[in-house]
Amino acid sequence: MKTTKYRHKASRALAAGAALLAMGYAGTVSAQARIDGITGVTTLNFQAGEGQVSIADGGSYEFWGYKDVGNNEGVGVPQYPGPTIILNQGDNVTINLTSTLHAGCTSMVFPGHAVTATNGERDGLLTREACSAGTPLPGGGTASGAAVTYTFLASEPGTYMYYSGTNPELQIEMGLLGAIIVRPSGHGYDGFNYAYNHDSSAFDHEVMFLLTSMDPNIHQLAEQHRWAEIDMTRRWPVYWFINGRAAPDDLADPFVGWLPHQPYNCTPRMSPGQKLLVRILGGDMDQHPLHLHGNHYYEIARYGRLLTLDNGTTLAKQGKFTTRSVPGQTVDAIFSWTGEKLGWDIYGSTLDDPALAHVCIDGDGDGFGDKSAGTTYEHEYCADHNKKFPVVLPENQNLAFGGWWSGGPLMGVGEPLPPGEGGLNPYSGYFFMWHSHTEKELTNYDIFPGGMLSMMVVEPPGTPID
Repeated sequence: MKTTKYRHKASRALAAGAALLAMGYAGTVSAQARIDGITGVTTLNFQAGEGQVSIADGGSYEFWGYKDVGNNEGVGVPQYPGPTIILNQGDNVTINLTSTLHAGCTSMVFPGHAVTATNGERDGLLTREACSAGTPLPGGGTASGAAVTYTFLASEPGTYMYYSGTNPELQIEMGLLGAIIVRPSGHGYDGFNYAYNHDSSAFDHEVMFLLTSMDPNIHQLAEQHRWAEIDMTRRWPVYWFINGRAAPDDLADPFVGWLPHQPYNCTPRMSPGQKLLVRILGGDMDQHPLHLHGNHYYEIARYGRLLTLDNGTTLAKQGKFTTRSVPGQTVDAIFSWTGEKLGWDIYGSTLDDPALAHVCIDGDGDGFGDKSAGTTYEHEYCADHNKKFPVVLPENQNLAFGGWWSGGPLMGVGEPLPPGEGGLNPYSGYFFMWHSHTEKELTNYDIFPGGMLSMMVVEPPGTPID
C-alpha cells in the first residue's frame, strides 16, 4: 500500500496543475445558471449498481450509485451522486428501484416526504428493500431482483435529499445518495424565479453544493468483498467532493466524457446585483463549514422549510459568511454582490481612462443605479461612481499572474498580459473562492489544491450566463 500511496501522490501534484492549466475557464463558460438534473418526469426507474469515481489526482475507486434506467438525463450509468430529481410542487412521484449490487439489498428513503413503499422482496429496518437476484432472503429462498416501488406527493417546495436506508453508514459512504429539488407552484411568476412561495425567495441563478467525502480504504475493501474488515468507526476520509467532483474537476463542464459517472459541476456565476440561490446539502457523516467569499449572504430555509416569523409572513433571514453543513441537512441561501462601499468605481472612472465614462442614476433612492432612470450599469453603487482606483499596480515584470487575472482591477476591462499568462477570465469578471473552511478538505489526499473548493465568478453586466 505504501508504494501505491506514493505513486498516487506524485501523479496528484502533476494532475492538479495540468488540470488547472488545461481545463481553465472551460468549466465557467457553460457553468450552470440553473441546476442540472432530471426534469419533467414523475415516474422514474432507478437501479443501484457499481461504478468508478475519478479523482483529480488521477486515481479512481469503486462507488455504488443510482442509475436512471430510463436515461432521462443522457448518462445511463450509476452516478455519483445519484441523479438530481427536479420536481414541481404537487407532483405525484413514483420511483421503481432495482439492484445489481454485489452487496445484495439496498433501498431509498426520502426525508421531508410522506412515502409509501410497496413490492420488493425484503423488509429492511427503515423501508422496503430491493435485492440483487440471488441474494439470500430471510426464511429461505433467494431474491429474484424484483423492484421496490416508492410513491410520494411533492407537497412542499424546497431542497431535499434521498439516500439509502439500508446499512446507511456504509451505503451512503459508497455513494448511494442524491438531491431532490421541488419548485414552488409559483416558481416563474412575474418573470422571476422563486425557491419558495415567498417574494423574498426570488433569485436570478442557482447552484447546488452537495458535499460528500470518501475513505478509499473502505471502497477498496468493498470492491474486494472483504465485508468483515470494514470498520466504519475507523473511517478516515482523504477526498472531499462538491456534487461528486473533487477540485479542480468541479470547474470542468457538466457531462464531460472523461467523468462518465460524475456529470455535475459546480462553478457559480452571476452579475452584480443579481441574486444567486445556493442550495447546500450535507451528504455524509461529517460536518463541512462551507465558506462563501465576497460578501455575506442570507440563509432563508433549512430542511426544505422557510425560516419565517409572524406566522410565515416575514422571512427570518440569517446573515452568514459560513454555513456549517451537517449530515442530512439542507440549507437554502441567497447571495448577492454589487461592489458596494469598495471606495472606487468597479467599472472605472474618467480619471482612470476617459473612455470609461458612464452614468449612475439612482432613480428609487436605494443608493444603486437603475436602468429605468438611464443608468449605464444596473445595480452600480452610485456613492462610489467615478472614484479612481486607489492604488498604482506594479509593472507586469514585478507581478506573478494567476490564471484568472484579467490584467487589471476593473470589471469588464481586460488589460494586456504576457504570453501564456491568464486566459481563464475572458469577460474580466471577479473570482472568489468558495470552499470548506476545514483546511484539510481543500486537498486531494493531502495535495493542494483540490477537494471541496470551487470558484464563484461575478461577471460584468450583460455577460451570457447559460
